[in-house]
Amino acid sequence: MITHPVIGYSFFREEWWMVMSDKKSRVVIAEDHNLFRDGLRLMLTSKLSLEVVGEAGDGLEAIQLVRREQPDLLLIDLSMPNLGGLEAIREIRKIAPETKILVVSMHASEKYLRAALQAGAKGYLLKMADQQEFHLAVEVILAGKSYISSEFTSSVLDRYFLNSEEQESSLDILTQREREVLKLVAEGNTNREVASLLCISPKTVDNHRSNVMRKLDLHNILDLSNYARRHGLLVEE
Repeated sequence: MITHPVIGYSFFREEWWMVMSDKKSRVVIAEDHNLFRDGLRLMLTSKLSLEVVGEAGDGLEAIQLVRREQPDLLLIDLSMPNLGGLEAIREIRKIAPETKILVVSMHASEKYLRAALQAGAKGYLLKMADQQEFHLAVEVILAGKSYISSEFTSSVLDRYFLNSEEQESSLDILTQREREVLKLVAEGNTNREVASLLCISPKTVDNHRSNVMRKLDLHNILDLSNYARRHGLLVEE
């Protein structure tokens, strides 16, 4: 059995008091469903030690908020418009390396768990969790530890930590902007729509798209979309 820092709910609940802190922690929420985002905010603000300093409805807004606020914690969904959670996490790890990231997702799938951890998340909590587990996950992440919902078995986590260093994605050869263009084009946006979202010119979008297809040896938009889906850039609802 491999020893790893990921802590499941069932393994840690008796020691939850160890991660309590007197410091007021600043939190950003990135979730595109208003009702669920409201629920997250209410649960966070019920704790005197937590302060919500910003809310985003998509990945691009999340990046902008985190760049400005440099929060202690980011709660982020994977399925969001414009720029999904995985790409947002990759960028946020660069611009705010001290910000801890907890994914809150409906996807109880090893594929999404692995993708989130590889992108740089410190934890993965399923939306089916109750309030007690939610607060525990937040406190554990803020204490500098990792947290994974206990629905994921130890064998799944062991396989991830065994193979993670060997799983170098071809995405690594793309620049951050190229990954953003790849994701947005794969979602069906036109060059003009991508340009508007990223505040660049349609010609620049076309250049980035051409570079992506050349680097990844893709030959048409269908190839590009299939690649994005296989590599977790398109997260199905």
